Amino acid sequence: LSTFLRKRAEAMSPVRVAHMGSWVDVVLARPEKHNAIGIDTLSELIRVGRELRKDRQIRAVILRAEGASFSSGLDIPGFMKKPSKMLSNFLRPLWRNTNNFQEVAWVWRRLPVPVIAVLHGRCYGAGVQIAMGADFRFATPDCEMSIMEAKWGLIPDMSGTVSFREVMPLDVAKKLSMTAEVFNAEQGKAWGLVTETHADPLAAARALVEQIATRSPDSVASTKFLFQRAWPASVNKAFCLERWYQLRLLLGRNQKQAVKAAQKKQAATFLERKIDG
Repeated sequence: LSTFLRKRAEAMSPVRVAHMGSWVDVVLARPEKHNAIGIDTLSELIRVGRELRKDRQIRAVILRAEGASFSSGLDIPGFMKKPSKMLSNFLRPLWRNTNNFQEVAWVWRRLPVPVIAVLHGRCYGAGVQIAMGADFRFATPDCEMSIMEAKWGLIPDMSGTVSFREVMPLDVAKKLSMTAEVFNAEQGKAWGLVTETHADPLAAARALVEQIATRSPDSVASTKFLFQRAWPASVNKAFCLERWYQLRLLLGRNQKQAVKAAQKKQAATFLERKIDG
């Protein structure tokens, strides 16, 4: 009975999680609504992100969606029907620097593994900001994108003010956020919002995962956190971070495994990841 109930709950969840060997697929599973981000999706994505952070075996996460679209954005009508829920998600917990609307995108930055968002169909508003929480964004060339909050008289407040500034000029970010302009992924690539466009972005994402998985999991985690923290930092802080992460790697066992494999010109066998932040 418990197995039946668990499988039924998973089938009804707006988010599916599938372990695919060295990586995990996190799948938005509300295709009948173009994967609009409702209250349940918001909390479930955050929960999944937190659980994956504890898993030292996985090497990457692919964030994708079922149906015709990655996400049509926040389910504004759904949230408006439950103002108390909107308020509770808007308030920031004392132990975090994000509220839930921000954490649903930022939780992917906290993972010690690369996260690849695979985009297709519509990617609007909240969908764009969640995708920006990933390390890479692979999209179909015709994927429709928009920072659409202006349509609802709002601003992008799901960590976009940080993620957008990392990839595009201030004037472009202002223009897209003020107009809610719809553009395709090829244009998004030119602006820096999209990493690569592919006819089959999921296959491209899986190929990248397999390539990254040949490297030390500690080196990969350190690279992710180093660049996230050093990129906006002062020169002195960046140099300090370089020394800190390199020292941790040099003292670890996986760096020795990488050296041994390189010297013997063979594939390395790495141990469980030790670096989580």
